[in-house]
Amino acid sequence: MNLGLMDMIGLAASLVFALPLANYAVIRLFVGEVALGAGLLVVAAAMVVLPQYFLDPGRILRGLISGLLPRQLRGEEGSGAESDAESVEK
Repeated sequence: MNLGLMDMIGLAASLVFALPLANYAVIRLFVGEVALGAGLLVVAAAMVVLPQYFLDPGRILRGLISGLLPRQLRGEEGSGAESDAESVEK
């Protein structure tokens, strides 16, 4: 995974909140509260994993911008008269 500066800052911000929660979850596991400890570990892992793989702000921003731009300015392959002719034939 190639992380840029903003991705590293986002990961650090996620870890600031996820690490104390994971620490508390491990303590709950050692005390014997398995369900609570395991549930909190899942939440802590999701706090780190979800923003990195599913909620990528760059991808969301690119999708928003490409939706707002006219078709000629999107830079997609096959744009123009060829794609219009192919879409009419289908």
